[in-house]
Amino acid sequence: MNAVAWIAVGSLAAWVWLLLGQGFFWRTDQRLPRREAPEHWPSVAVVVPARDEADMLPVSLPSLLAQDYPGPAEVFVVDDCSEDGTGDVARALSARSGGLPVTVVSPGEPEPGWTGKLWAVRHGISLARARQPQPDYLLLTDADIAHEPDSLRELVAAAESGGFDLVSQMARLRVSSVWERLVVPAFVYFFSQLYPFRWVNRTGTRTAAAAGGCVLLRTWAVDRARVPESIRQAVIDDVSLARAVQRSGGRIWLGLAERVDSVRPYPRLADLWRMVSRSAYAQLRHNLLLLVGTVLGLALVYLAPPVTLVAGLLGGAPVAAWAGGVAWAVMTVTYMPMLGHYRQSLWLAPLLPFTAVLYLLMTVDSAVQHHRGRGAAWKGRTYARPEAAPDR
Repeated sequence: MNAVAWIAVGSLAAWVWLLLGQGFFWRTDQRLPRREAPEHWPSVAVVVPARDEADMLPVSLPSLLAQDYPGPAEVFVVDDCSEDGTGDVARALSARSGGLPVTVVSPGEPEPGWTGKLWAVRHGISLARARQPQPDYLLLTDADIAHEPDSLRELVAAAESGGFDLVSQMARLRVSSVWERLVVPAFVYFFSQLYPFRWVNRTGTRTAAAAGGCVLLRTWAVDRARVPESIRQAVIDDVSLARAVQRSGGRIWLGLAERVDSVRPYPRLADLWRMVSRSAYAQLRHNLLLLVGTVLGLALVYLAPPVTLVAGLLGGAPVAAWAGGVAWAVMTVTYMPMLGHYRQSLWLAPLLPFTAVLYLLMTVDSAVQHHRGRGAAWKGRTYARPEAAPDR
């Protein structure tokens, strides 16, 4: 066999492993586990960190205030030094709602060594815990996340029934524009490939992850895991939070949401590019060797199948064409369940290699920006690499 054929066979072997040996990451059946209503509903404090979210809050905050929750619940909106009147919008919405009680505060600029979101979360948790009695649970949810009326009730029922210390749902992201349809389902697909939900949810596993838009956390687990202080520098705060809870002996659960949605639009490729590139290199621990390995791995797994198929057909290399074609077919089939979850056309599945190229370029760009001294940039703040990442 020539070099092209060996590459094709190697790619096919990688896809056989991913299909069967990576926790069946491609399946989308990890939803809230079986649950029953508790005899007594525990109290919950909902913490919403918000920075320049005046456009999102009118859609997301009313959904929180309208929660049909049988127990005591209160909402804390933490305005993280917004410049667009986020705090005023939150106060106006709460005054008109007549739903759950709302407290709107601003802690000021974060202290050195803290990311803005975690600084806001810290302040919200402190305010919630100052209440007497302290809430039994904390729901950490982003300002661009809308919840169906039964969302909080179902999350708490799942945590109580399963004995979980952390229950997180991957909100369904918006898929309206052409670029969103092409890139967003792949984002969740790649995330589940890195952190197979079945492995996260298995007792005794070392795989830990959460989706930052919707995290229900037992209050006592905050003390045991020392969060958010122990992860105060984390750019990928959701995964770091799950690791901290797991390492402290807590049980975690992660799955796809059916009634929790992100309302933030990403209409242009540039918007999606910024969303991915701001944390891609942090995911690789700012390590050049890991970056090189990731680029080569993406090329072998996602680019090699269509390239070797075409090269084999044009060059009269049947082994390369056959192996590349089968690898591409397996890739396509594994992507279909995620497209189905997002209610998108299955004809997008064969385009996954093109989307993978975009993610490869986003990852390289993330590394370039970091080495130019720009770090992870988001909403006017730039976070350099921490000297000692506390969640590692």
